[in-house]
Amino acid sequence: MITYYITLSFILFLLGILGIIVNRKNIIILLMSIELMLLSINFMLITLSLFLDNVNGQIFALYILVVAAAESAIGLSILVAYYRVRGTIAVKYINLLKG
Repeated sequence: MITYYITLSFILFLLGILGIIVNRKNIIILLMSIELMLLSINFMLITLSLFLDNVNGQIFALYILVVAAAESAIGLSILVAYYRVRGTIAVKYINLLKG
């Protein structure tokens, strides 16, 4: 039974990697792919934590969720500020952020 959950987590992680590799032009989809990868790791941690009857994996997954939420908030605020200045969020123009 646990192998189904581990397989599902692995497939979700691969979909996140595929989203990053295939789509390099839309930065919002890149951020969503990174979030999908983080959530698949959390799913794996919680599954193994329940299987091993240990709460450490659940606590670590909670920390990962907090850091991912902060990362998303900061990333989206940078994107909004960049869009207001440049009028586009295309990845090919991101190198203009360099000093």
